[in-house]
Amino acid sequence: MSEEKNFSIEEAFKQLDEAIKEMEGEDVTLERSFELYKNGVELIQKCEKEIDTVEKKVLALSENGETNEFS
Repeated sequence: MSEEKNFSIEEAFKQLDEAIKEMEGEDVTLERSFELYKNGVELIQKCEKEIDTVEKKVLALSENGETNEFS
């Protein structure tokens, strides 16, 4: 659970960019490409979850600026 608390969308994008560059390389094996693809999908899913959480917090802002967390 602590891994998710420290999750950074910016870091995920950086990792995705590095994975894409590696996949575009001439020496990448099929197995490594599949591993990179699988990890990329997992990162994208985490990003979507984090973005969804932030969107819910923004929608829950009250008039006085407090957030009401969704469970």
